[in-house]
Amino acid sequence: MSRAGREIEFASGDDRLRGYLALPARASGPGVLVLAEWWGLVDHIRDVCDRLARAGFVALAPDLYRGATATDPDAAARLMMDLEVPRAARDLEAAVMALLSESAVAGGTLGVVGFCMGGQLALLAGTKIRRIGAVVDCYGIHPKVTLDLSGLAAPVLGIFAERDTFVPPAAVRRLEAELRAAGKRADFHIFPERDHAFLNDTRADVYDAAAAERAFAMIVSFLRAELAG
Repeated sequence: MSRAGREIEFASGDDRLRGYLALPARASGPGVLVLAEWWGLVDHIRDVCDRLARAGFVALAPDLYRGATATDPDAAARLMMDLEVPRAARDLEAAVMALLSESAVAGGTLGVVGFCMGGQLALLAGTKIRRIGAVVDCYGIHPKVTLDLSGLAAPVLGIFAERDTFVPPAAVRRLEAELRAAGKRADFHIFPERDHAFLNDTRADVYDAAAAERAFAMIVSFLRAELAG
């Protein structure tokens, strides 16, 4: 498959971390981190980076699993639960610095978009890294990731699904209320009659093209508005 981006490596402490970087056709654009679902850095996430690049962003998806991927839910759940959250936080900070070092990145702040596991990690990045200027949480979940919202400066766009058994509407409303009680900007949307991972076009069992297109347009509009400077 022909892709707009390329595989890169960058430093994370004493380690080398892999990632997928996609550049816009024009000279520069805002930078956005793309954080994967529990499957890891698979082709779907590369496709998301390519789509964001076509929308004018410089998109980087870091490989937080260090080369591992999964194709069945049991293996994916094991990878997610085995993820060392402190190391992942360090890797996210390294990915931010790697993206900011790209000459094509315009502006001093970045967006971060995460799906499933990556959605919760996007929130984590927003609470720990001051260079994050916009957070998009798409049906985020990770039982081992706790959030200190006092460190969050960026606004949050939430994309969720009414029939999500991992992140049900009650949990979504609770998170939104916690963000607003902490004085944070939060704009949450629960898509009716949709399932967890409805943006993932490789998941025929849950993908919804119309809802996914609408959600992606909301993500692009949010990132453009918040990263315009």
